[in-house]
Amino acid sequence: MNKHFQSISIIILGLCILAGSWLISQALSSSKEIDGKTQQEQFRYEFMAPNETNIIIFDKQTGEYWRKFIEPDGGPSDWEKQDTPVPAVSE
Repeated sequence: MNKHFQSISIIILGLCILAGSWLISQALSSSKEIDGKTQQEQFRYEFMAPNETNIIIFDKQTGEYWRKFIEPDGGPSDWEKQDTPVPAVSE
């Protein structure tokens, strides 16, 4: 009985190690996919300040940009979506 119990315990331990290893490998592979998407989106927008009264945010993926005029002594103003002066870059 003791040998039978020991062999069953070894088999169960081996299956647990295999299942744990598989779960860890699946978690690592899915986190790589998420990191790739995040890294790709990280440099999508560019912030530009061409002068003291304008701020521009440029979307490199679509070619769109948003401009905000800042009055030197004024309060907040609204963002305006502008047509792009350059053609969109397709990747």
